[in-house]
Amino acid sequence: MRLDRYMSIILGFPKTLYFNFKYFNFKDAVKLPVLISHRVYLKSLKGSIAITSNIRSKMIQIGFGEVGIFDFKRRRTIIDIEGKVIFNGKCTLGHGSKIFVLGELTIGKNFNINAETSIICAKKITIGDDCLFSWDNLIMDTDFHYIKQLEDNSIINEDKEIYIGNKVWIGCRCTILKGTVIGDGCIVSANSVTRSKYIENNSILSGNPCKVVKTDVYWTR
Repeated sequence: MRLDRYMSIILGFPKTLYFNFKYFNFKDAVKLPVLISHRVYLKSLKGSIAITSNIRSKMIQIGFGEVGIFDFKRRRTIIDIEGKVIFNGKCTLGHGSKIFVLGELTIGKNFNINAETSIICAKKITIGDDCLFSWDNLIMDTDFHYIKQLEDNSIINEDKEIYIGNKVWIGCRCTILKGTVIGDGCIVSANSVTRSKYIENNSILSGNPCKVVKTDVYWTR
């Protein structure tokens, strides 16, 4: 274990204790299933957390890792939970990630964010098992500000759910917008923007707007 990670665990231990005993019963909390770095800002914990798999120590890690192009020592991870977050298994939210939940966010097992990715959930976002997100990504199911028709004041840009299938790899600097559906085994190439349904499994998606550029592929970690 690297010294800086060891120190981050020690300095973050009060946050780790607080988080676990706030959200889990004593029997589960003492296992410390959620490990939190001292560089994590717990902005709001008014919402709820659920773990659907067997509880294990350090199965969910928040704010750790190190991607060489970022300043790990000065970047903060921000957790703002006012809705519901469901973890289906092991999960790593790398340093500098921002998680903002008003709706319902479901994260599959063996999920990993490398660094500096933001997830903004106002309605519902579902992420499947074995997914990998690179750095500097933005996933959001809302436009934040409503747009209304002049004649009847009706909202024309309602929030829309996002669904990301199993074993999806999202490259760096991608934007996943509301209404996106991505099939299993897909790869989203760097700097792409998704806003539609890409239901063909094992495809490469690329561009802005994103489209299928290759099919019948698979990727490995």
